[in-house]
Amino acid sequence: MDDIDRTIVVLMRENARRSFQDIGHHVHLSAPAVKRRVDRLERDGVLLGYSAVVDPEAFGWHAEAFVDIYCEGSMPGTAIKRAVAREPGVVSAHTVAGEASALLHVRARDTKDLEAALERIRATDGVTRTVTEVVLSTLFQR
Repeated sequence: MDDIDRTIVVLMRENARRSFQDIGHHVHLSAPAVKRRVDRLERDGVLLGYSAVVDPEAFGWHAEAFVDIYCEGSMPGTAIKRAVAREPGVVSAHTVAGEASALLHVRARDTKDLEAALERIRATDGVTRTVTEVVLSTLFQR
């Protein structure tokens, strides 16, 4: 991957619907040359896919939190994933270094909905406790 590929990825992260011609204008390549590079980036697993970026507020999610999960013993990441993946408000889950076993990013309609989600997560076998940090505002997001 060279600097042109990196620029293409940055431009596509800003707007994945940007045309190959527009990207080519920025990196001084033809649209077919950009397409070949994008195809290679997909084939090489650099570009994993494309998704819609949803405005959480417009979607009805008005509450957001980051939740540290503490588990009994050494609960493996796969077990934590199984436990939290079925919870619809969990946007992402990560194993982490430190005291907590995992970190969740959770969105909900409101604080009442967030509380219900947290209660379901706490009721999961192996979860001993959670520590929740409610987001007041997002400064920026990539």
